[in-house]
Amino acid sequence: MQVTRALEPLLPLRLCRRLLPGGLMGLSATLLKATALEIAILTGHLLLYPSGITQERRGGTPALPARGTEGAEDPARLPTQAPPPVVLLHGFIDNRSVFVLLRRSLAQHGRHRVESLNYSPLTCDIRIAAELLGRHIEQICQRTGSSQVDVVGHSLGGLIARYYVQRLGGDTRVRTLVMLGTPHSGTRVAPLANAHPIVRQMRPGSEVIEELSRPAPGCRTRFVSFWSDLDHLMAPLETARLDHPDLLTENVRVSGIGHLALPVHPAVATGIRQALDGDGTAADATPGTPVAHTGDLTVA
Repeated sequence: MQVTRALEPLLPLRLCRRLLPGGLMGLSATLLKATALEIAILTGHLLLYPSGITQERRGGTPALPARGTEGAEDPARLPTQAPPPVVLLHGFIDNRSVFVLLRRSLAQHGRHRVESLNYSPLTCDIRIAAELLGRHIEQICQRTGSSQVDVVGHSLGGLIARYYVQRLGGDTRVRTLVMLGTPHSGTRVAPLANAHPIVRQMRPGSEVIEELSRPAPGCRTRFVSFWSDLDHLMAPLETARLDHPDLLTENVRVSGIGHLALPVHPAVATGIRQALDGDGTAADATPGTPVAHTGDLTVA
């Protein structure tokens, strides 16, 4: 996994260096950096949000380059199979605009068949959203001729995609499911938000969480879960780890950034690309054989 350097500390961080002991200073500086980054990302996302309210326009499959042009097929090379389309699924009260930078990163590295699905903020049931995702994926497979897709879900989006895979037979269609800051065991944060039914479904002990904890023998999808040690929306933090005895799982611990930065930060984008390309021990496992692999990604 890639390790990146952050910007030079701002004045408050320099002041903290003088006032706090070394250990506390390191923690406080990291927390301040992560908080500042979350605020910056939130501000930028609010500006982009209107551009992602509507569903994106569905295009056809990208045309192959003509012979004789740069990137054209070389007769001397063996044909390679195109990677599956990638489906991006946003989190609660969000839309596809959150994936602007990730889409660009994927496209720059050869993933040109990328689509986002907007589900309504009025959606009140994870199960209904999972059925909508399933219909969307079937349409993509019919349109592109691909038998499988990869899915990247942020927060609630990861939980919706997981429900589709585990409970609605989506493992026949989803090759790899990458989840970013997803509350697999439920989160206790923001109890005042319980007025929304879908928030209640993300609580520990909810019917949906209980369904996902049930046996899932023979599930063919590979799961990769990125979780951050500074994720303020995960309570406890480890709820964003996926631990299930029947699933092919890989957990990647991210240090130095918060919840909103997970689908935005370039180091995480690199980790996502590696996960989609099959890097990691879980990728080589035999379907139906549970594998637990843990990695680390430090953003310092």
